Amino acid sequence: MPDKEAPQLLVHSVKDNVGVVVVEGLKAGTDALCVVTENDSSFRLTVKVDVPIGHKVALVDLKQGDTAVKYGEDIGRIVAPVEKGGHVHVHNLKTKRW
Repeated sequence: MPDKEAPQLLVHSVKDNVGVVVVEGLKAGTDALCVVTENDSSFRLTVKVDVPIGHKVALVDLKQGDTAVKYGEDIGRIVAPVEKGGHVHVHNLKTKRW
């Protein structure tokens, strides 16, 4: 029996528009396995740039002013466009707290 493929991205809720990288050295062009922990479903997504472990990847195209959603919750405002498969971090995501 073949080994089950390990996911490269975890998505916590079906409402999320970002996923979290859970492997070291995720490289641009990777056809990543994404697992939704809320319901154990999965999908694939091509990663557009290298993304470090623990950082986020856009699951859809995000435009300036959009809300980033993780754990089904608002985690901040997109301040620069991010294409699907792009890196979401402090350079394009800011808190709404201040």
